[in-house]
Amino acid sequence: MNVAAQHNVSARLNASRPGRDVSVIVPHYNDLERLQSCLAALCAQTLPHDSFEIVVADNSSPVGLSVVEAAVAGRARIVVANERGAGPARNAGVAASRGAILAFTDCDCMPEPGWLEAGIGRLASADVVGGRMVVSVGDETSMSGAEAFERVFAFHNHRYIEEKRFTVTANLFCSRASFDTIGPFLNGVSEDVEWCHRAIAKGCSLVYEPAAVVAHPARVDWPQLKRKWRRVNAETYAMEANGKAGRLRWVARNLAMPFSIVAHAPKVVASPDLPNARARLRALGMLARLRLWRMVDAMRLIRRDR
Repeated sequence: MNVAAQHNVSARLNASRPGRDVSVIVPHYNDLERLQSCLAALCAQTLPHDSFEIVVADNSSPVGLSVVEAAVAGRARIVVANERGAGPARNAGVAASRGAILAFTDCDCMPEPGWLEAGIGRLASADVVGGRMVVSVGDETSMSGAEAFERVFAFHNHRYIEEKRFTVTANLFCSRASFDTIGPFLNGVSEDVEWCHRAIAKGCSLVYEPAAVVAHPARVDWPQLKRKWRRVNAETYAMEANGKAGRLRWVARNLAMPFSIVAHAPKVVASPDLPNARARLRALGMLARLRLWRMVDAMRLIRRDR
């Protein structure tokens, strides 16, 4: 971090509310093992421990609050978010937090030690910052089809920020003042896309910080990948398929899914993120399976609303 950025960070931290300078918001639902790993990674940050707090927003996990509290083991404050959904959980975490700067990640993620310091430092030049995402797998030498597919296609946050003008909420920074201007995350839509587009519409700037790194585990099998894309399809449909013109665009784009298999196959073949030919074949198979399934599911959503 350069001197100017350090000075800016110090100024922001010194202007925060008493007690803590930065609030890290972590939504959680019934994923205790990964939550514990996430908290361990957050406790290993290079930023001084007394300069940030961690707020776990539990989405009424069925294991019960006492079990969540035992897993957290004093490393974070816990707030219960009764409205189901990651967006409402993040909002509840923000409402309970004290910091002048807000950092968002997910309970199944592993921020690298310099994540907080790098993301906060970049707030010197932007209102909203998104960091680099990496996809982690269980065994680098023997990936499943779902893992290989996500290694190639998932979490390209640099491209999301530069081309699609949003950052994933697993790696997002902003000041509390900016959050108050932009407003809360919505539910039932792709909340990261909608929130960032709303931020830009309000005149906020969005930049990418490659040194703020968060690892997200790949989906390991077809049921997990299908569950993810069923949610993404439904959220995207809710945002984009409004009115007759929107539904026609939705149908046209999704009917082109089979052609996208051919268009994206070279990306799999040439990917440096896959270790061997077996991983490439598995990724190609999953690419074809998922794109065809997405087309069918997209038509299901259209028929549902008739």
